[in-house]
Amino acid sequence: MLQPAKVTVLTRRLPTHDEIASAAKASRALAQARTEHGGLQFGGTNHDRVQLAPAVADLIVDLLGHIAQGNMVTLVPTGAMLTTQEAADILNLSPSFLGTLLQKNEIPHLPAGSQRPIKFEDLMAYKERRDSTRKKALDELADRGQEFDAEWAPSPAVS
Repeated sequence: MLQPAKVTVLTRRLPTHDEIASAAKASRALAQARTEHGGLQFGGTNHDRVQLAPAVADLIVDLLGHIAQGNMVTLVPTGAMLTTQEAADILNLSPSFLGTLLQKNEIPHLPAGSQRPIKFEDLMAYKERRDSTRKKALDELADRGQEFDAEWAPSPAVS
C-alpha cells in the first residue's frame, strides 16, 4: 500500500509569539551570514565550516521569513504523495469538494483502497490551471467594467 510522504506542517496552527520572534532573529542572523555569492557559511562540528548553496540559503531564509510574518508554513517535497486532506488544505478547499474534483478526474490520483493519494506535481498543475482560469475571468470582468464605465460616462458639457 502506498504511504503518503510526511508533510511537515507548523502543526496546522499559526506560530506562537516566541516562534515568530526566534524566526525573525534567525532570519536576520542568516542574512548577515550570507556570502558574497548568496550562500550561507557557518561553523559546523570540529570547527569545520559548513557552506550552503545560494538556492538552499534562499529557501531557509524564505521559510524563516514566512514564520516571522506569523504565517503557517507547510513544506512538501516535490515528489510527495499527499492525502486528500493535505491536498485540500493546500488548495484551501473542503475535502468533500476535492473529492468531487477527483471523481471528475480534474486532478489525477492513484486509487489505493479507500485512499486516493495525489502527487504533489499533479496538485500544483491543477492549481496553476485553476489560477490561470480565474485570472482570465477577472481580467475579462475588469475589461467589461471599463467598457461599461466608458459607455455610461457623462459627456462633457458643451458651451
